[in-house]
Amino acid sequence: MTEKMNQVSETGDNTEFTKPLRVAVVDNDPMICRFLTLILESANITVAAQANDGDEVLAMVQANQPDVILMDIRMQRMSGIEATQRVKQLPSPPGVIALTSFDTESTILDAVAAGVDGFLSKDFSPEEIIAAVRSVAAGDGALSSRAAKVVVGQVHQLQNRQDGHQFQQRIAQMSQRERDVTELVMQGKSNPDIAGELFISVATVKTHLTGAMQKMGVASRVELAVAYSRAQ
Repeated sequence: MTEKMNQVSETGDNTEFTKPLRVAVVDNDPMICRFLTLILESANITVAAQANDGDEVLAMVQANQPDVILMDIRMQRMSGIEATQRVKQLPSPPGVIALTSFDTESTILDAVAAGVDGFLSKDFSPEEIIAAVRSVAAGDGALSSRAAKVVVGQVHQLQNRQDGHQFQQRIAQMSQRERDVTELVMQGKSNPDIAGELFISVATVKTHLTGAMQKMGVASRVELAVAYSRAQ
């Protein structure tokens, strides 16, 4: 961190904004507060206020009207997650960027659910902090690569659940024999193998397979197996 402090005077971005940005820093570590203040002031960003715990945040925001809060997640009396939830209930709340050394999946998702606009690990560089503050102040987001990966993964899981629900509805339209054939397809069995196991002709297997694919809205036996598995 000392090395990063020494870099601060060389990393300021002189990009002009129509009005000075006002940032509040919330962290229970005075050294972190000082470090962040040096970074922001090097970029001509005003540090409007500082707080050392989450329970000080509401009063600080109301008194100083910051554009963005840099919010530590883990604090003693009130976590940054709870403080963010309270801030976001205010009329015209500031943007919030969560800062933490513990960027676990659960921490990231809890912070996003609380309403943060950005999420950075505390191994940030001065450039990353400055860019994140300006991005959030402009109404955009700012996620570390780790946080972005977790959020995208969560979106995919939700999409899979939605797809699974849709496929369950489609499976309900399938005949029992179409389900039997599909389950054997999922086991990697060929049409002759399926025919022998179900005591039907290969032509009948193909007929059931075609019907199953049509009802599931897919075009191949691989897609059929994937769609069917999502509904389980």
